Amino acid sequence: MSLLSIELFKTLLPEQDVNFQNLVFTWVLLMIVVVLVTFLISEITRNYSQVDKLWSLVPIAYGWITVAVLPTPRVIIMALLVTVWGLRLSYNFYRKGGYNIIPWRGEEDYRWQVMRDNPVLKGRLRFGLFNLFFISFYQNFLIFLFSTPLLLAALYPEKQLNLVDIIAAIFMLGFIITEGIADTQLIRFHRAKKSGKDLDGRYGESLSAGFFREGLWKYSRHPNFACEQGVWISFYFFGVAASGQWINYTIAGPVLLVLLFIGSSQLTESISCRKYPEYAVYQRKVPKFIPFKINRSK
Repeated sequence: MSLLSIELFKTLLPEQDVNFQNLVFTWVLLMIVVVLVTFLISEITRNYSQVDKLWSLVPIAYGWITVAVLPTPRVIIMALLVTVWGLRLSYNFYRKGGYNIIPWRGEEDYRWQVMRDNPVLKGRLRFGLFNLFFISFYQNFLIFLFSTPLLLAALYPEKQLNLVDIIAAIFMLGFIITEGIADTQLIRFHRAKKSGKDLDGRYGESLSAGFFREGLWKYSRHPNFACEQGVWISFYFFGVAASGQWINYTIAGPVLLVLLFIGSSQLTESISCRKYPEYAVYQRKVPKFIPFKINRSK
């Protein structure tokens, strides 16, 4: 970007100090670089999980960039929590084969192949546009948005930590831990399914059905998705604690994330329904995200 473009961008934040302007500019620049890199690599390699590899890492970068520019106790706590979240999610992605010693390789999310086979998106040009605007740009923009409570917290460096911060941190950690349990249960099931061995008899019902329906999956069809949404809804409240505004512009991130997971779960479940005859029964019995009611119908 030219110096003129940088100055024009900074005028969008006329009331903020130079440090904050530079911070926001750095965030935007990082997002643009990641969008371009993920798009180009995915188009060259035809592996469209490049954003998936960075989903858990970019918020960590946003967090520590913010700490470097405007360090406050709240921002440091937020960056630490995001780091715990990101390292756990990265480890889970590694366990699923998502990372490779050659960075652009690794297992591709099976849903991208389903999308490539969709008649609406079939063809290099159409899927390339989908890759540019949804996979590469929109998903990175969403990561940017749900990380913005860090920026809001940085705007109020004088605001002391309070009860809302404590509650947000407790809930965020709770969701991270629960998501880790859910992911571990699912991975162990898939290993048992792949090997054909259920040594301790833990997954007999699920192996018979073909899909996981035990552990936390007794209570929610997507406990990992539910917790991921909970993590970023909790994170939003750090911005509330800093600004004192219960509804503020950073709410766009968690709202759009929830909508993404609704769409993602619908795609996942449509595939499961085609593969497993019992899945429709499971859908009727077990809530999608929030386990507020179990076995709603027989």
